[in-house]
Amino acid sequence: MQSQNFKNHKQFAPKSFYAALLMGLIVFTVAIFQLISSTDKTVWFLLAIQSIGLVIIGYFSRSLALKAQDRAIRAEENLRHFVLTSRVLPKQLSIHQIIALRFASDEELESLTKLTTDKNLSAREIKELIVNWRADYYRV
Repeated sequence: MQSQNFKNHKQFAPKSFYAALLMGLIVFTVAIFQLISSTDKTVWFLLAIQSIGLVIIGYFSRSLALKAQDRAIRAEENLRHFVLTSRVLPKQLSIHQIIALRFASDEELESLTKLTTDKNLSAREIKELIVNWRADYYRV
């Protein structure tokens, strides 16, 4: 497995994401055309509604899984910060900043946390400042 760093740390599954979205949109488009031209509108109306529902379910299943993962990362990083510094993470840190800080090594975490709170760094800026990258291969 390739060593993780700032340039290759993002994970995205475009095939599954775009394939599901594309299939939902194709079914929806066909259903709408058939709804307009067909005499039996009930079946096509139900298919159009179902395709919209499937796209919505796909979106929310992804977004809710990421929210749960973000909560776990917040708890893990709060515990790691507490173990290293005997203090919890500052409350003003956003979830995006905490997620970015998880890539920092133990040696860098305290100084980067202080710098982040002082200068309100973005997640990208935090990641760019990390010298010793702490890989996370389980984030999706």
